[in-house]
Amino acid sequence: MICEHLRPLEQAMTAAGMRETYRGQPWSNNCREWVYFDCYIDTDAVRARFAIPPCVTDHVHRGTHDGRERGLVCSTCNDAIMGVYDREEVKAVFPG
Repeated sequence: MICEHLRPLEQAMTAAGMRETYRGQPWSNNCREWVYFDCYIDTDAVRARFAIPPCVTDHVHRGTHDGRERGLVCSTCNDAIMGVYDREEVKAVFPG
């Protein structure tokens, strides 16, 4: 289960119909549970709409050969909620 710092966001994304594509430990031991959604996460809009604690920071990885992602990471719990890197990659945007 994702940490309490990101749980309200995960619940809102699921309630909005965002499709989960992966849940687990994607990269290394410093990643606990990362949840990936098939949508673009507008982090500015998320911060404006939700009470995001200071331990949650934006994460952007523009990989050239190891995947691309954009989302939010909890530095306290090493959990994250990720979406696609580029808004043009998908039809869904959260929050929409």
